[in-house]
Amino acid sequence: MLNRLHRLLPEGMLADAAWLTAAGYSSSLRSRYVASGWLQPVARGVFQRLQHRPGFDESAIPLSWQKVVISLQSLMEYPVVVGGRTALEISGFGHYASSSSPREIHLYGDEAAPGWLHKLPIENTFVFHNARKLFRTEAIMEVIKHLRFLAAGDDSRRTVNSHGSLTWTSFGNGEWPMILSTPERAILELLDEVPQKETFHQADMLMDGLVNLSPKRMTLLLQECRSVKVKRLFLWFAERHRHAWFERLDSKKIDLGSGKRMLVRGGRLDSKYLITVPENLDAGG
Repeated sequence: MLNRLHRLLPEGMLADAAWLTAAGYSSSLRSRYVASGWLQPVARGVFQRLQHRPGFDESAIPLSWQKVVISLQSLMEYPVVVGGRTALEISGFGHYASSSSPREIHLYGDEAAPGWLHKLPIENTFVFHNARKLFRTEAIMEVIKHLRFLAAGDDSRRTVNSHGSLTWTSFGNGEWPMILSTPERAILELLDEVPQKETFHQADMLMDGLVNLSPKRMTLLLQECRSVKVKRLFLWFAERHRHAWFERLDSKKIDLGSGKRMLVRGGRLDSKYLITVPENLDAGG
């Protein structure tokens, strides 16, 4: 059973009690492995597999948020992806705007994240968002089920679902794929946080750097997006920055709803998109 555990649960990865029980490892067997040092409890009902190495204290290695996410996706098959600001940072856009909470890791899922996620001994804070609130499509679980078919060792990023809204990047010597939102999806996720958690200025700086978005992919995502506010905000920012892809968006296919949306008290109403925006965004509003 121990050799089988080594195959099922790679070194350094996490598994919760439900996953271990389903794999045939009872509570008493888990206790034996903890006592012998093969498993290390990291939170109530959550374990990390250690590898015995003479003279090396593996318990001193801090748990990384990437290993947590990969364990959720690849092993326990939770329908969750990295999105929003975190996905933009991974894709190389983090330098366009400083985050007020750089240690926050934004996750988007089709169902609630496990409660133990917020009890791990880790320096980062996981912020969970309901992916179905923003998008009609329920593609995350289908992508998670096919993670094992992704080519290991290839550092290139590629889309992994029909809408092109999810992609992957490798972690840890190219061994492990981690699923995240493409920049097209991630910017919509971030705009959903404006102005409560993200400022107009931060969003504006990020939009300024998104010079290579796919107009086809962007149009599909805007069609799938449930939020009128997010769609109007995106188009307002896109028109403001006039990237080459903006003119190629098929705006006729995008439902922008009706009525005004007040986003900023004391701001000005944009007559085209019917949203209130800062009076002077260039001044950092």
